[in-house]
Amino acid sequence: MNLAPDSKVLIQGFCEFISGTHVAQMKAYGTNLVAGVNPGCGGQELHGLPVFDLVEEVIEQFGVIDTTIICVDPYDVLDAALEAIASNIRQIIIITAGVPPLDMVQLLRKAEACETLVVGPNSPGIIVPGKILLGTQPSEFYTPGKVGIVSRSSTLTYEIAYELTKAGLGQSISVSIGSDAIVGSSFLQWLQILDEDETTEAIVLVGQPGGGSEEAAARYITEAIDKPVIAYIAGRLAPPGKTWRQTGTLATVIGRDPNFGTAQSKLAALKEAEVPVAERPSQIPELLRKEIS
Repeated sequence: MNLAPDSKVLIQGFCEFISGTHVAQMKAYGTNLVAGVNPGCGGQELHGLPVFDLVEEVIEQFGVIDTTIICVDPYDVLDAALEAIASNIRQIIIITAGVPPLDMVQLLRKAEACETLVVGPNSPGIIVPGKILLGTQPSEFYTPGKVGIVSRSSTLTYEIAYELTKAGLGQSISVSIGSDAIVGSSFLQWLQILDEDETTEAIVLVGQPGGGSEEAAARYITEAIDKPVIAYIAGRLAPPGKTWRQTGTLATVIGRDPNFGTAQSKLAALKEAEVPVAERPSQIPELLRKEIS
């Protein structure tokens, strides 16, 4: 990965998923935004960025682009991402929510073949506090430090960062992997990234009802992660049988355990893996201090 302040960043699309405020915030944070791509708007300027019709035109003018932030209509995400991959962009962040699952399957097959990291869809992106902001995360909640955050939620990620900041525990990297039915990079990939990251001393994993990614993460932590991990699972009191629209629980549950995807299933898996679980976000700093003291 290239998450350095001088890495070149492109925005594809300027629809409802990103605003001029987000662009200005990234620029103010020092992110090297070089251009935007919006077919039919080439030659214009939007939110202070030169706009091109094609990604390859940006490459011709600015050279290699490290990261693209995709904010197009859900049904255009696949085309935008494939265009980025064809232009050798190896880090893709998809802010857009509601990308068709079969489009994501096709995209992830191509991304894996081309060794491309995909974050999202339905993700506010990545922040390396004090260095670079890629997406729509509110930077004011973060401060540089040594705690990595990997989350399925968006707003809950910011809340936990704020709790850590208030407690004097800065963050090394914070990423929301997205909460659509099918997302790119997983808890497992980011746990490995944070475990190998020299600036990260401890990890906070934030889960929520739906799917089995937290259960898989719990097993992986037992098998492969050396650094301390603290978890928080939202939705403990959600009524049985209810699903969260944004959590990708549209997958069939036929033939599965009735407890599959529930907060209780995730809590049980983390308990078995001996991962401390906070009952509320404000408890996370206290648990972290116990693990890293």
